[in-house]
Amino acid sequence: MRHASLLKRKNTALALIDMQEGFRAIIPDFEVVAERIAILVQACNLLDLPVIVTEQYPKGLGQTASEVSLHFREGADPIEKLSFSACGVQEFDTRLREFHIEQVMLCGIEAHICVSQTAHDLLVNGYQVHLLSDAIATRLTRNREVAINRLEKAGAIISSIEMALFELCSAGTPEFKLMQGLVKKLS
Repeated sequence: MRHASLLKRKNTALALIDMQEGFRAIIPDFEVVAERIAILVQACNLLDLPVIVTEQYPKGLGQTASEVSLHFREGADPIEKLSFSACGVQEFDTRLREFHIEQVMLCGIEAHICVSQTAHDLLVNGYQVHLLSDAIATRLTRNREVAINRLEKAGAIISSIEMALFELCSAGTPEFKLMQGLVKKLS
């Protein structure tokens, strides 16, 4: 029997929050986080997990970072939003429901605003939230730290890309070998 806090492939999705070009100039290590998220999206594709992407006011902040969007599968069209929480957009909720999601891996920008408010709303709506701490960024480091600490106290599970991916695949399978190759690219 697996512990309830471990990710289960059957009911898990990745929610990628606002990893947009408009943040590139103001987020320290934007490129590093974007590359990590690109690897994460590739891994979700390999595991056949849904990837739900949001973009905050794309007219002003641009599209999802090109190094990430390059790996989107057909049909993973970003959801445009104006609310800070992705849960403020009906289409986000609809996609979670249509995939029968119970566990949400959460990553993106900014930790203390859109990621935080999305996580809090997901938690109150009964989802188990896995905060991928090495795939979350913000302009000021202190805000990232405060957000992660606050979300953990609110009930989010603090995790990492590698930890999450190895919870979702089985050793000794062909996909495991491919997953190892992706994980080795993480910096």
